[in-house]
Amino acid sequence: MINASDFGQNFLWGVATAAAQIEGTATQYGKGPSIWDTFTAKNGKIKKNHKLDPACDFYHRYAEDIALVKLLGFKVFRFSIAWSRILPAGRGEINQEGIRFYHNLIDECLTHGITPYITLYHWDLPQALEDEGGWTSFSINAAFNAFVSICALEYGDKVKNWIVLNEPFGYTSLGYMLGVHAPGKTGLGNFFSAVLHTALAQADGGKILRSEISKANIGTTFSCSEVLPSTQSDSDILAAKRVDCLMNRLFVEPTQGMGFPTANWDVLEKFQIEYGTWRLHERMKFDFDFIGLQNYFPLVVKYNAFIPVIQAWEVKAKSRKKPHTAMGWEVNADSFYNIVKQFAAYPNVKNIMITENGAAYHDKLINGRVEDPERIEYFKLYLNALLKLKKEGINLTGCMAWTLMDNFEWAEGFTARFGLIYNDFKTQERSIKDSGYWWQNFLKS
Repeated sequence: MINASDFGQNFLWGVATAAAQIEGTATQYGKGPSIWDTFTAKNGKIKKNHKLDPACDFYHRYAEDIALVKLLGFKVFRFSIAWSRILPAGRGEINQEGIRFYHNLIDECLTHGITPYITLYHWDLPQALEDEGGWTSFSINAAFNAFVSICALEYGDKVKNWIVLNEPFGYTSLGYMLGVHAPGKTGLGNFFSAVLHTALAQADGGKILRSEISKANIGTTFSCSEVLPSTQSDSDILAAKRVDCLMNRLFVEPTQGMGFPTANWDVLEKFQIEYGTWRLHERMKFDFDFIGLQNYFPLVVKYNAFIPVIQAWEVKAKSRKKPHTAMGWEVNADSFYNIVKQFAAYPNVKNIMITENGAAYHDKLINGRVEDPERIEYFKLYLNALLKLKKEGINLTGCMAWTLMDNFEWAEGFTARFGLIYNDFKTQERSIKDSGYWWQNFLKS
């Protein structure tokens, strides 16, 4: 039986959220539109044509929800600041109502003895900046830096724990290459431009926080997946290496002063030459106090010559008869263990936090109760793997469950329920799931 005390007194336990997924009030209180407001307004982009607003109405209900964080026993609440709530046009005039909201939210956390961790960018770019090219435009970096400076100066006295970006590979690949997430752009040209400007923003943001906030604890987060070849054929092994370059190495290695990974893929080598990224290695480097890792599944890939550029194809968990979540994501705590070790091997990674981890299942509220034994078993498996890593000497300092409550899950709309708390999106009534009560008991142990 695993206990929270096994991880030590200083280990931080929390829940993670994101502004666009929970806040609502998309066009109220001075907020400008984000790319997700625009994207979700288009029919056919989101499952069941679900709309972003009012999401969980967290803007009005934050006090109730922070009380639930405390009730469950978590000591950390991770949330993001909606860029267009602070700067409706992405730059220029500041919306004081937005500034005030996050002060109130921070104060509510502190009143309950909960440590706030702020994510500066969690995918909701102001639409006004996207109209200029978004992350594909060189002008995005100056706008982002100004936003970071405003947040640091406004909240830095109260908040010492900061995360610059959430999953840069996620929003650059899904939003600027595959088009399935906002802003819906496609193509390698858009992708590589977004990658370059994101890598610069990642380091620039860290440097601004370091200069503006005394005793700041600065991190950034990476989505990660162990990538395995379907067979031991040379073509499958090389396909897995290409995918690993993109999914796991593309953004962490520039922070280490290594530049973009080019050894295993000529496409990235051409990117480095054509974009002159070698000239920017020093600017992309930043000595983060911690990195956040967000793991949901491993990937098994097979060589496929018909897939453009990457020439790799995912072999789905279901077809391999592996246990999986409602989203088809393989449940594999051993793979989680392996990918954390892969990132821990970088010489300048000081410590690691698990800043997201969780699972979606087909939850149903029956007589006021949500029984979700699969999610409880999922967390047991992954926490056992986490404890094994810690006992082996990996400097792990915290873990944040995704997520506090069911919310708007991007292209999945409201169909994917990850929360420890069930949310009725019609009434906004919250009901703690069995997994939430499991966490409550675990955190007392």
